[in-house]
Amino acid sequence: MIQHQPENNCFILQEAGAECRLEYQIQADQVYFTHTYVPPALRGRGLAEQLVQAGLQWAQTQGFGIHSRCSYVDRYVH
Repeated sequence: MIQHQPENNCFILQEAGAECRLEYQIQADQVYFTHTYVPPALRGRGLAEQLVQAGLQWAQTQGFGIHSRCSYVDRYVH
């Protein structure tokens, strides 16, 4: 289950005792997704995609302009 932690500007997914993250920054009415991290042992399972989809859905419902400063998020934003 993905948890949004607005106080830490991130989305977290706990899997197999490890933490996957999508980090962002808000500037005015814009959100900038800055970093996606999945531990090497968990890569290739679609976890980063789940995080990005959750982050983009949240940003859209909040009415933010969406931007990427992360090469992984670029796949979904551009």
